[in-house]
Amino acid sequence: MIIRNASVLGKAGELERKHIVVEDGVITAIKDQLDAAEEAGELIEAEGKLLIPGLIDMHVHLREPGFEHKETIETGSRSAAKGGFTTIACMPNTRPVTDSPEIVELVKRKAEEAGLVKVLPYAAITKNELGRELTDFAALKAAGAIGFTDDGVGVQSAQMMKDAMRIAAGLDMPVIAHCEDNSLVEGAPVAEGTFADKHGLKGIPNESEAIHVGRDILLAEATGVHYHVCHVSTEQSVRLIRQAKQIGIKVTAEVCPHHLLLSEEDIPGMDANWKMNPPLRSRRDVEACIEGLLDGTLDIIVTDHAPHSAEEKAKGMQLAPFGIVGFETAFPLLYTAFVATGKWDLSLLVQRMTADPARVFRLNTGSLTIGAPADLTLIDLNEEKEVNPETFASKGRNTPFAGWKLKGWPVKTWVDGKEVWTDK
Repeated sequence: MIIRNASVLGKAGELERKHIVVEDGVITAIKDQLDAAEEAGELIEAEGKLLIPGLIDMHVHLREPGFEHKETIETGSRSAAKGGFTTIACMPNTRPVTDSPEIVELVKRKAEEAGLVKVLPYAAITKNELGRELTDFAALKAAGAIGFTDDGVGVQSAQMMKDAMRIAAGLDMPVIAHCEDNSLVEGAPVAEGTFADKHGLKGIPNESEAIHVGRDILLAEATGVHYHVCHVSTEQSVRLIRQAKQIGIKVTAEVCPHHLLLSEEDIPGMDANWKMNPPLRSRRDVEACIEGLLDGTLDIIVTDHAPHSAEEKAKGMQLAPFGIVGFETAFPLLYTAFVATGKWDLSLLVQRMTADPARVFRLNTGSLTIGAPADLTLIDLNEEKEVNPETFASKGRNTPFAGWKLKGWPVKTWVDGKEVWTDK
């Protein structure tokens, strides 16, 4: 396979016209010109569209097993491919919880059967994510888990978290933390602030997240574990992570598109498609997250793709579950808001969604280089389309971005040289 006339990012961030040769699922050449034999081969005409390494999303919810009415590994993988993602890491808050080797193996098998994107399963830190008893980290690693997290809930016991970090460090595995102090958030559906006050809702304070970030940074320093902070959303968390990195603690962190684009001031009313955890916070928090991403305090961008049924989201702001879908809008949202407006370089956005997650989690993908897997995404930077949830490949339609007009849409996705999605 040869992808002809693709625009690729050069070392200085400039766009260069190249031809990409793929053999047996691997990039074998990146050329300025093709010879006659190559011109006669299997050619895919890129027409100058942007070709980048396949996007990597290290925080997603595929819902299977247990919540197949929300999403399955197959539908989630198809949605990821449509969004330009070629590698995704799924959270363990399924039913049963991914807390045993058998469930890890089930997730891997279902992903292989789907035959779409690469699915990397996380395993739970505690059994049933109840925070009472640690899982068998060694057995879970042997089954194929890539890290340990109780995402969906914070580990409330500092001793439990320290024990988990110590064992994970001994296995050279990361601990990935949903940071939330339950004593500060009980029953609150939105952030503390003007929206909560206006609608008479209990608010989730910033310190509910930052307290766990600070605690866990100290525990990571004590144990030497690779500690990764999920979906950072507060100015205080960014500040703590920045300080930890400055003194050499092994901490990395992620941020979601919605926490870079939206604040509580944007919520139009009691529409639960605007309800997510962490919640939308203040403009000051949004600006802190943007600054953190730009200076490298926040290493990577993730979607926290969290599909729910329309019936569940119709229960309203107080009772509906937290979460929004993210695969199919992530790149266009960030490209339109930050790159097309000249605020960010295209290379920064691509790096935070490809090379950086590969670096943080030691993956063998995320680069467009000779010898790399042909995990590739072709993107049309010019065509403008409206976000229409009815066209999503995901079962979930729960997005606050319906109706937004965006550019930067993926048009083809390949995994190991196999086309897994095309818009044609």
